[in-house]
Amino acid sequence: MLYYLFEYLDQQFDLPGTGVFQYTTFRAALAILFSLLFSTIFGKKIINYLQKQQVGETVRDLGLAGQVEKAGTPTMGGIIIILGTLVPVLLLSRLDNIYVIMLIVTTIWMGMIGFIDDYIKVFKKDKEGLSGKFKVLGQVGLGIFVGAVMYFHPGVTVKYEKVNTENSIEAIGQDSSQEFYGEESGSMKTTIPFVKDNEFDYAKLLIWLGDDYEDYAWLIFIPIVIFIVTAVSNGANLTDGIDGLAAGSSAIIVFALAIFAFVSGNIMLSDYLNVMFIPRLGELVVFIAAFVGALIGFLWYNTYPAQVFMGDTGSLTIGGIIAVIAIAVRKELLIPVLCGIFFAESLSVIFQVSWFKYTRRKYGEGRRIFKMSPLHHHYQKSGYHESKIVTRFWIVGIFLAIISIVTLKLR
Repeated sequence: MLYYLFEYLDQQFDLPGTGVFQYTTFRAALAILFSLLFSTIFGKKIINYLQKQQVGETVRDLGLAGQVEKAGTPTMGGIIIILGTLVPVLLLSRLDNIYVIMLIVTTIWMGMIGFIDDYIKVFKKDKEGLSGKFKVLGQVGLGIFVGAVMYFHPGVTVKYEKVNTENSIEAIGQDSSQEFYGEESGSMKTTIPFVKDNEFDYAKLLIWLGDDYEDYAWLIFIPIVIFIVTAVSNGANLTDGIDGLAAGSSAIIVFALAIFAFVSGNIMLSDYLNVMFIPRLGELVVFIAAFVGALIGFLWYNTYPAQVFMGDTGSLTIGGIIAVIAIAVRKELLIPVLCGIFFAESLSVIFQVSWFKYTRRKYGEGRRIFKMSPLHHHYQKSGYHESKIVTRFWIVGIFLAIISIVTLKLR
């Protein structure tokens, strides 16, 4: 809204300073400041309201140090993250941008699923919350929406380098950014990390259908998007188990995605780094900046000892947003590295459950790989304090984010 106001003032009255709102970097800086201020100032008010409504976390005694003492801590704090993201986005971003619209829908969609789950747990006193099949149904619905937008919407395009060497030579010393790239076109291409010729077209998986195979690419692309959205949102949900772990790890991941969005959305940087140029993607940096600020602001109250938990309202939303951003910047194949913390937490649960079931069938009694899953609880059982676990997970997350960013050049 402020973007359109200052655009109008700049065009109609040429007021000094109003033109600065045209710059994505300026609005991104304002977005992160606004979201930080909002989530820290209004976060306390939201926590007090949740306390008055007796929205307290029910904690099972799993034999973990300090776990029982957390009973009664307000949950559903993900509302702070959602509002801390959406308010600056609505104020500072271009609301006609398809990527921004897609992320706003994702935030509200996943936030509603998580809110319903937390509401059932807290107010209906049902520890199971929303049935798993309804959660998955909601995630699948979002995946269908995102996949359809990415495939069918005319505003989702890429530009490719021209292969005509004469045009490239002629462009030297001139406006090479205009000459070097061809026209915008819709594409299902993504990027493969650590590979030199790193572009991969999902449509190629259907080449066996014949000459018109590209017309059916959505049949494979949309299921892939559904899987990514479901996997990452559930991974974030599993990571939310100790104070500050999910929010801090997510902030690191999202900051790295902001760099990818900025580079891929800037024609000069994408040219220099020889990466896919995605028109209009730069506007996504404003949304990501607001999201980072909201996560860090939430950490103010969520670090040990936590004054509020994000609940599924926050964790499912965080995972959904991260998945959709990764898909939008064509870096979804990098998720196992960039979201390595989520990946490890999910694998620990899968291995633990699978091994337990297998050994129970074979030996008559279930055996475990870890002392407890998800992985962070294994370290708690091993005697590590949760603040040390969180800090070390953050360090690993920073390491993985750096490796991910390096893929821009290292192939």
